[in-house]
Amino acid sequence: MALLLREEQVRRLASPTELIKAIDLAMGELGSGVAQNQPRRRVFPPAGVLNVMFASWPGGGVSGLKSYSVSSGQARFVVLLYDLQGELIALVEADHLGAMRTGAASGVAARRLLAPGPKIVGIIGTGKQAETQVIGLRAAIEVSELRVYGRDPARRADFARRVGAVACDSPEDCVRGSAVVVTMTPSREPVLESEWVGQASLVIGAGSNYPNRRELPGRLVQRARAVVVDQIETALLESGDLLLNDYDPRNATELGAVISGDAQIPLGEEPLLFESHGLALWDVAAAKVVVEAARAAGIGQEVKIG
Repeated sequence: MALLLREEQVRRLASPTELIKAIDLAMGELGSGVAQNQPRRRVFPPAGVLNVMFASWPGGGVSGLKSYSVSSGQARFVVLLYDLQGELIALVEADHLGAMRTGAASGVAARRLLAPGPKIVGIIGTGKQAETQVIGLRAAIEVSELRVYGRDPARRADFARRVGAVACDSPEDCVRGSAVVVTMTPSREPVLESEWVGQASLVIGAGSNYPNRRELPGRLVQRARAVVVDQIETALLESGDLLLNDYDPRNATELGAVISGDAQIPLGEEPLLFESHGLALWDVAAAKVVVEAARAAGIGQEVKIG
């Protein structure tokens, strides 16, 4: 029997702390060559786009895939989770789960790439995914001040009120002085300037996973003392922030290798860049978390498949 979890149940079960723990472990296994991740693949039917991505996390005892379609402005997400013998163990509606795992991954990157201590965090973007970035970072590091900028003043003010942030009047005000800067927008062109980013800051480019979109300027990519990606193979397909700025993703460092100890971040005072495109491994790890929590709480519907 497989466990079916609906969106509202996932919202109750997706603990940021547990997601961060699972994604950190899974990424360490990816870095050491134990876990496997296949990048997102897309097809374009007449009415939209279908995305499929899959991974195996042996340490978590699971493999799985995420599939989602986008059509007429609506996206539909599902994760199928299997045990390592190939038995289907869960079907998870995964809109909220996908947003939470992306925020949790940013939390993992911030914890692994920055020295401990309180940090000022600036977020450019005011959508749902920006909100889960806040959740993930607050669960992973000490946030002394949270700033936010978005182009719509009313939406910016509402977002700031909901998450307890300072609403900034300009992207420069949001970025200058922030130790962590997150971009989570649908922009096709850079949303900040390199000179706004301070020495030793961490910039997380999380909004673009298409090769023809970029949120970050070329000068920032060039001055970074290290470019860290979630996966080089994925970055080669999706990282507009790198590809459009004449940076070869094959020269980047994978976050999993940093976690496993197989790669070191060079010392220096220039900023760090983390390019987050979104991995199926994160979805598999996140689904494992909510499925375990659901079984412990007696939540979900058992369904027979096959």
